[in-house]
Amino acid sequence: MSSGNVHAAPTAPRLVRPELRRENGVVTSAFVPTLAPAVEQGSLADVPFVNAYEAPDAVTLSRRHRDGTWRDVTCREFAAEVVAVAKGLIAHGLRPGDRLAIMSRTRYEWTLLDFAAWAAGLITVPVYPTSSPVQVGWILHDSGARACAVEGVQEARTLTAVRHELPGLEHVWQLTAMSGNETSAIGQISAAGHDVPDTAVAERRALLSPWLAATLIYTSGTTGEPKGCVLTHANLFAEVDNAIELLYPVFRSLTDEPASTLLFLPLAHVLGRTVALGCVRARVRLGHAPSVRTEDLLADLASFRPTFLFAIPHLLEKVFNTGRATAEKSGRAGAFDRAARVAQKYGAAAEAMQHGGTARPGLGLRAARSLYDPLVYRRIRTALGGRLRHVVCGGSPLGRRLSTFFEGAGVSIYEGYGLTETAAAATVTPPNAPRIGTVGWPMPGTAVGIAPDGEVLVRGPQVFGGYWNAERGEVTPATDAGGWLATGDLGSLDEDGYLTITGRKKDLIVTSGGKNVAPGPLEDTLRAHPLISQCLVVGDDRPHLTALLTLDAEGLAHWQQVTGRRRAPADELARDPELHQHLQRAVDEANALVSAAESIRGFHVLARDFTVESGHLTPSMKLRRAAVLRDFADEVDGLYRAGETA
Repeated sequence: MSSGNVHAAPTAPRLVRPELRRENGVVTSAFVPTLAPAVEQGSLADVPFVNAYEAPDAVTLSRRHRDGTWRDVTCREFAAEVVAVAKGLIAHGLRPGDRLAIMSRTRYEWTLLDFAAWAAGLITVPVYPTSSPVQVGWILHDSGARACAVEGVQEARTLTAVRHELPGLEHVWQLTAMSGNETSAIGQISAAGHDVPDTAVAERRALLSPWLAATLIYTSGTTGEPKGCVLTHANLFAEVDNAIELLYPVFRSLTDEPASTLLFLPLAHVLGRTVALGCVRARVRLGHAPSVRTEDLLADLASFRPTFLFAIPHLLEKVFNTGRATAEKSGRAGAFDRAARVAQKYGAAAEAMQHGGTARPGLGLRAARSLYDPLVYRRIRTALGGRLRHVVCGGSPLGRRLSTFFEGAGVSIYEGYGLTETAAAATVTPPNAPRIGTVGWPMPGTAVGIAPDGEVLVRGPQVFGGYWNAERGEVTPATDAGGWLATGDLGSLDEDGYLTITGRKKDLIVTSGGKNVAPGPLEDTLRAHPLISQCLVVGDDRPHLTALLTLDAEGLAHWQQVTGRRRAPADELARDPELHQHLQRAVDEANALVSAAESIRGFHVLARDFTVESGHLTPSMKLRRAAVLRDFADEVDGLYRAGETA
């Protein structure tokens, strides 16, 4: 398999603007030509071996040791490990096309197993480690998995609870050893393949083509049972190769400092997965962080020191809010707020310049930014490892306030949008042409259209062929005759082809007065507040909108400390009048961004948060609206009774 031009010199490609189609003066579709040639032969299984041949001593991954240090893994070493594990999988009787499930947090062994499974001709099936036994049983049964690797004891127990329902599951391995005297799954699998010749792996790889299935990724299942999205090697190649070419400042260091990233997104999610594949493909130093607890993640960032991150807005909100809280504790909240305003003005001016604006940041603004850099901005960058220069953000809108702040603080933000069905990103902000508030242009090689009812449509080589049909053992197509995938999201294209997402089609609220409201923008705005963890806007067949709010534990602890509040039960804090005043101001600020008919007229603070364990969030942290409305129906009814009484 040819490596194409993935490893070319780090020069900036020409900015290719979208080709637009208009109807009645409105942009209805945008297409960006491909930047990377299509892979016509081979598979992702070849990538480690191409790397080992072309750059055997180059570093492509780093493994974190128990003492917190990182050990680099060269291309030669990684390819050797892939061969050893692949031989073990073959020795266990797994045949080409068999499914191997992986149920683990983000760790080195996940990526190793992924490539080893492909080298053995298998199809990998990611499973969230937070999944319930019912969800695990459904995915393993529906996919027909013959083997499953779990991370630790908890995941093993979850699988054990349903294994009697899975007669086709022949092998279960545990990635972490239970004691120092035991061998981990990787060691066990590799040992089993000791007598299998290396040529057996080469023969399995030779059977693969770009058009064969590489992975079966199950959707989060916000409604109904999860569906298996069949992504081919060609789908994933199209995604990662075009991302590498487009996001050249990210994947190819333009300085003497080699590009590197710490991956903490779940590898069960398509975005985390494609980031890992892209890094191995581009030979970018990749580390894995299994814990997403704020203190653990910040410690890993400090020790790894990445140059770029792929993240969800929540991380950047946490970093900003923690910086503000720290300043407030030391009596410097005013200085932090002034620095934030300076950064936001600078970031907005920089964005305007990149779109042809003539008003560059003035001398006073540049001087103020230089003043606050060592006092505030450098501390923010230090919290993210100290070398960070780029963040690719997705999952939900980051918002103009934080986008301009981080841009002004020296961290470029690229926002994107995509689905499991589109192998991650369908759109992304192009370098040197950001448009804050949008999710960018179509990925190279991709077209984005807007249906008459406002639904976003996507067509391109990374769009999957369809959903896995377990009963017939085949793929059920999900695109129309023209190759367009209906995403279920609502959005619009501006005059330059930038896409703005306004919400989910199925989440659209229709009030009793006939007003259509997309709740997403309001919910995203409120979730960015330091005191708010989750928000669900309510109003279907009601006279106006209301909201259910849950409290952020860290933000609440800081508020209690600053206000001198004693520790109190959650239900008591949820009724605190002063806390309600703070939350009301947050709601008022969100309402200022929408029309009166779209504003939130009342809210209820819940004493407990929405979690995956409670069934109110999917493993990818999306709200299960039906479950929330069912479990908190009395609280919702109370909001409207209060309105009637008033």
